[in-house]
Amino acid sequence: MQKIVPGPCPYCNTEIPYLYQTENIPYFSDILIISATCPSCGYRYVDTQMLKDAGPVRYELAVTKKEDLDVRVVRSMTGIIEIPELGVRIDPGPACQGFVTNVEGVLDRIGQAITAAIRDGTPEERENARVLFAKIAAVKAGEMPVTVILQDPAGNSVLVSDKAQKTAFVPDEPDPCKT
Repeated sequence: MQKIVPGPCPYCNTEIPYLYQTENIPYFSDILIISATCPSCGYRYVDTQMLKDAGPVRYELAVTKKEDLDVRVVRSMTGIIEIPELGVRIDPGPACQGFVTNVEGVLDRIGQAITAAIRDGTPEERENARVLFAKIAAVKAGEMPVTVILQDPAGNSVLVSDKAQKTAFVPDEPDPCKT
């Protein structure tokens, strides 16, 4: 189902279309994707929400072969992604957007963020980025195993795979949904 609802842009108050679309994630559940883009100021909004009652969740996936890169990742605005072997943690923030992708897509997003962050970086930062890019390439080639951890205090994120281990979410910081 797809529905467009007009509403004000929260930054410039221009009326913009908010797209509400439901999608079925096989072997999981239906999700609602909400998105909007303001042509006047460039504001963008994307979020995903599960259409079933969900409590806090934590998923852990061992990525040990190239096929694991195809595991679907549904991350809501409150989802936290961590890949300890790469030293990467993606926390939600004020500009956080939800997305649906796969593990390879998450690695690509990390690469894009690194590229943007090091444009004016020091030689040491550039060398660290080069090392991280090499590790990402090794993961994509199936040569370096990593663990993808996805946590969501709101329960609106998921790693869609029988291989992903679902456990209780125990936050190490206050719940961002309740502050």
